[in-house]
Amino acid sequence: MPQVHLSRANVFSDKTLMITGGTGSFGNAVLQYFLSTDIKEIRVFSRDEKKQEDMRVALKNDRVNFIIGDVRDFQSINQAMIGVDFLFQAAALKQVPSCEFYPMQAVQTNIIGSENVLEAATRNGVQRVVVLSTDKAVYPINTMGLTKAVMEKLAVSKARDTRVTSNGGVICATRYGNVMCSRGSIIPLFISQIKAGKPLTITDPNMTRFMMSLEDSVNLVLYAFSNGNPGDIFVQKSPATTILTLANALTELFDGSAETRIIGPRHGEKVYETLCGREEMSKAEDLDDYYRIPADLRDLNYTKYIQTDGLKIVDEEYNSNNTKRLDVTEMKSLLLTLDYVQQELR
Repeated sequence: MPQVHLSRANVFSDKTLMITGGTGSFGNAVLQYFLSTDIKEIRVFSRDEKKQEDMRVALKNDRVNFIIGDVRDFQSINQAMIGVDFLFQAAALKQVPSCEFYPMQAVQTNIIGSENVLEAATRNGVQRVVVLSTDKAVYPINTMGLTKAVMEKLAVSKARDTRVTSNGGVICATRYGNVMCSRGSIIPLFISQIKAGKPLTITDPNMTRFMMSLEDSVNLVLYAFSNGNPGDIFVQKSPATTILTLANALTELFDGSAETRIIGPRHGEKVYETLCGREEMSKAEDLDDYYRIPADLRDLNYTKYIQTDGLKIVDEEYNSNNTKRLDVTEMKSLLLTLDYVQQELR
């Protein structure tokens, strides 16, 4: 995936960026990009004081300000948003089984928390907002996907808000596949099981998932930031692999002889994931490495909008079963590009 480089001249100079949920994998990764620009301030907003302290010690950078708060608390996020120019909304509950057992917690963070963030951004005149969503929001069957789907709708609704449009603001979204080696993901789990001599716990060997690196996730957000129109959703074209292929690739890389144990799908899991649904593909714009899904910005007076040919819904979606499928050799090559895997191999 080619790296996205935004023009450094005058784009970030004297500007302030806020990252909600900024102590997570994405926040740590995107910080490295923005610290190489001339941005004035980066605000890391989260509720985890230990992770903030770890980041503060590691970064030792006066341009990074850490704010303790919770997106569920409107006053805390609204106050923290004063003076912010750009916003990345990454705060979320992301573990599918956890959200299945505690659905109201997912609602509180992913829906109500996201509404708080978007409303605070609207009130404070934030110029560009990118919210981070997931492939699980397409044809959702689990709580995490359902709450992220509503978050996308909230973003599109706020994008057409006159308080945003009159100010020239842009609110758009990105939709991820699996981010490899992110916190709580399957690759670190498999590596730890191999090193401990334990069987690899596979839910379904034929289950497919998109494979994205942390660098890909940062590039996708930067692309949306630079190219987004109000209400757009951006999807990166990504390869996929089966869970068994991934397990075999890691076993070969780590010279393991680990057995595999089939444990069956966990709560709320699909056999494959979809990044762009059939209804969306009918209007999606192909941008080489990405799809742009434009928002429907009509109002409720549909009779004003007469179409002579009409929008035709295509019978094709973009999912982890019909994208490029990586074999074991290709998966090993991709894994070797990841810093986390290289560190574990050492």
